[in-house]
Amino acid sequence: MNAAGFGIFAVIAFVVLVFFTIVFMASRYKRCPSDKVLVIYGRVEKGRSSKTMHGGGAFVWPLIQDYAYLSLTPITISIPLENALSLQNIRINVPSTFTVGVSTVPEIMSNAAERILRLPQNVIEEMAKEIIFGQLRLTVASLTIEQINQDRESFLEAIRRNVEPELNKIGLQLINVNITDITDASDYIASIGKKAAAEAINQAKVDVAEQSKLGAIGEANAVREQEVKVAEAMAEAEIGRKTADANQRQRVQEQEAAAVQGENNANANIARYNADLEIQRAKAAADSEKGKKTAEADQRIFVQEQEASAVKGENTSKANIADYNAELEVKRAAALKQAEVAKYEAQVSIQQALYKAEQERLRAEEVVRQEIEKNKIEIAAEAEAERVRREAKGVADGILVKYQAEAEGTRQLLQAKAEGYRQLVESVGGDPQAASTLLMIEKLEELVSRQVEAISNLKIDKITVWDSGGNGNGSSTSNFIANLFKSLPPLQDISEMAGVQLPEYLGKVKGQNVQPIEPTKPADQPPAQPTSPA
Repeated sequence: MNAAGFGIFAVIAFVVLVFFTIVFMASRYKRCPSDKVLVIYGRVEKGRSSKTMHGGGAFVWPLIQDYAYLSLTPITISIPLENALSLQNIRINVPSTFTVGVSTVPEIMSNAAERILRLPQNVIEEMAKEIIFGQLRLTVASLTIEQINQDRESFLEAIRRNVEPELNKIGLQLINVNITDITDASDYIASIGKKAAAEAINQAKVDVAEQSKLGAIGEANAVREQEVKVAEAMAEAEIGRKTADANQRQRVQEQEAAAVQGENNANANIARYNADLEIQRAKAAADSEKGKKTAEADQRIFVQEQEASAVKGENTSKANIADYNAELEVKRAAALKQAEVAKYEAQVSIQQALYKAEQERLRAEEVVRQEIEKNKIEIAAEAEAERVRREAKGVADGILVKYQAEAEGTRQLLQAKAEGYRQLVESVGGDPQAASTLLMIEKLEELVSRQVEAISNLKIDKITVWDSGGNGNGSSTSNFIANLFKSLPPLQDISEMAGVQLPEYLGKVKGQNVQPIEPTKPADQPPAQPTSPA
């Protein structure tokens, strides 16, 4: 290959190497989607176990680094919290829905990378659910029912303060909290609502009564003012009319008087007419004054009647307002009484529940204690039974060994006796009669000892003998003693009872032909005579 071909090959190899390098580098450059968190782990910055980022991209070195993604998709968790104890020791139900998700705050993302990177979503949801349950109970226990039910913003803020820091520890953040309908077993919340509704209704009634009162007062004032104005106008009209009539009459009279004076004192008829005219004038003036006074009196009566009617209306309105206020106070007192009764009934229910729970706990402790005592007694009884059984087995084994040893000794003794008897029979030439005689001779000493013992054990305090001289046969006392010794069975009789014949040098059994050896008697001793005891 020439230099030109080698150069072309080198250029192609270099281009291929650069291409594959670019492809490899591009394959190791990881971009982070907007709905995920990129976690690079392995050899990262010193003092950190992983590197997290949201958005953008980063190069992942082969062999020494790897990557994974955390989803930012929100997780909705239903929390059916029931029987949570409030600050007033009233148990309430707070069903709620929490929406959580992985946080994009760098420190919290690091917590998520360390604790929930490869956990399934159901495990993460269960973990967050346990945290929310505990913190929600803690939040409810620090607030009253009024604060929970009426000031929802403060309640939600308290939940955020308690729940979110705990969720941040595992890399999650609280996105939303939705509290549905809060209820309680003792209907305390319903009682609060009824109380508020009753107060609103009573206030509305008070407002209506107040406006009705103001309307009635305004209407009465308007009617009174109208009637006063009308009376004043009528009085002024009547005054004007009477004044005009009086002026008219006065001018007429002045004209008539001028005519009379001008006619040089008219005749008597005119004089009488003038007198009548004066009388009528006086009467007219009196009637006019009387009518005026009557109109004024009627006017004042009408005005007083209107004022009395107005005062009566005002008093009626005040009485109605007082009735409304009294009724409102009565209803408020009844509502307060009902609330207090419900409160104390709830406290009594709580105390009863606590008492029952304490009884159950004590009963459970007593059952456990009795069970433990029972087990101890059973174990002690089993141990005692085992001890007695082992002791009895030991005693039985000892008795068995004792009897076995005694049986073995008896057996060996009998074997030894049998062997001795066999050798004894062999020594006398196989004659069993001679052998039994030899055995009987061995027992003679014991038999004699028994006879001596029989005589020595006789209990005789006193013996009285009446001696008659003996009749030449010896004294009665000697005869008594001789007969006493004769009452003992001789050796030959005993041997005969045993079926043994003694040797001849020991004498023969009484009744045989061999003459027994008679003892020598003194010459001057008479024969013995039987004596009778006193």
